[in-house]
Amino acid sequence: MSQAIRVTVWNEFIHEKSNDTVALHYPHGIHVTLGDALHKHLAEQVTVRFATLDEPEHGLSAEVLGQTDVLIWWGHAAHDRVADAVVDRVQQRVLEGMGLIALHSAHASKIFQRLMGTGCMLRWREAAELERVWVVDPSHPIAAGIGDEYFEIPQTEMYGEFFDIPTPEELVFISWFEGGEVFRSGCTFKRGKGKVFYFRPGHETYPVYHHAMVRRVIANAVQWARPQGGVYRGEAINVPEGMG
Repeated sequence: MSQAIRVTVWNEFIHEKSNDTVALHYPHGIHVTLGDALHKHLAEQVTVRFATLDEPEHGLSAEVLGQTDVLIWWGHAAHDRVADAVVDRVQQRVLEGMGLIALHSAHASKIFQRLMGTGCMLRWREAAELERVWVVDPSHPIAAGIGDEYFEIPQTEMYGEFFDIPTPEELVFISWFEGGEVFRSGCTFKRGKGKVFYFRPGHETYPVYHHAMVRRVIANAVQWARPQGGVYRGEAINVPEGMG
């Protein structure tokens, strides 16, 4: 049997402790809900650890990152509180081969903006709207088991174009919202030896991470983003200052 994929799920873990609606949907934290999804879909193929903002080094020490094949990132209210030294460390690991999955409002995280080299901003509206997530690349491994057309999320926050990112290397999903907007909601990139996947569905006040298809996509993305040839074995890469 191949060695398990080592996943670290990072979450600010702020709203769950300060907002009753968020706590209702994610009583143990969004990170735990995401970890449960990975265990359900991948079982013994994955080991999961958690890291949160208020831990020393935000839970992302060199030792932890050195034992991480795929990092899942969820942030919203405290992007500016993430230390630049930790962002540098995560960037280095991505360039070395670690996969990164940026969820929902992680588009505004320091690490995603650093890796994209753009502002990564977009239009948004929090109005509990229907989202239809269209599968535009049904042959892509991240879309495995989703079906050839679309899935729907009954209530969510709207994200709309223009989304200020580089042209994705692969576009897996496009979202349509009942207000009429569309959004590139499943995008892949490569940075150094690492793979990056941005996935739009989320938001803390809606139970989006309990949605079966959303959970399936994230599990698929973990398998896709793992380092080439299996788990990462370690290889130093020098990162020129200011490069992503």
